[in-house]
Amino acid sequence: MLLDLLLPRRCVVCGRLGVALCGTCHAALPRLRGPGCARCGAPTAWPVLRCLECSGRRLAFASARAAVAYEGPVRPLVSAWKERGQRALANEAADIIANSVERPSVTALTFVPPDGDRSVKRGYHPAEQLAGDLGRLWSLPLLSALGRTRAPKRQRGLSLAERRRNVAGSFGATGQVPRAVALVDDVYTTGSTASAAASALRRAGARRIEVVTFARAVLSIESVQRS
Repeated sequence: MLLDLLLPRRCVVCGRLGVALCGTCHAALPRLRGPGCARCGAPTAWPVLRCLECSGRRLAFASARAAVAYEGPVRPLVSAWKERGQRALANEAADIIANSVERPSVTALTFVPPDGDRSVKRGYHPAEQLAGDLGRLWSLPLLSALGRTRAPKRQRGLSLAERRRNVAGSFGATGQVPRAVALVDDVYTTGSTASAAASALRRAGARRIEVVTFARAVLSIESVQRS
């Protein structure tokens, strides 16, 4: 209570006093509710089994689903949550996912492991926190099933092909995993990280991996064609 008096909470999107995410901005988050790709979850004009974004790619996961598009008010929300330590936003993100994404047909949840340096700087790991909150909402156990085998370069600024090469082989399982498991992360950009992590889960015994994220980048046709 004293902290709220000294540092009153403001909406991370519009700055309004009161809560970390006000009702107006919560309602304005661009939900992914329309038709989409059955495999990677990309928004499409009509339902398709594989879209231009994932067609021809070898993806190690069975499906990927996200609650919101990574654009507009979602960007400052994710930035405040991941980079400015507003951990309470993970609860908001988990609630939005649980109300937008069908509960995966799996027996456990796991998460994309953090880059060591970034996790130390933050003091916590957003994907792990999100997975824990989702596990409670979906009544699914949380496993710490993956670790980093090496630290890849930052993905930001890399082309789609460079992203895939950058993260290939950078994850390893820390033990045996269930046959059906959901892999949780905060943002799905191109699917390169999710697929590399899913490959490690497959090597450890998983046979069906469903990816669940809070947000998803919606790529333009031009950027997909350039990859």
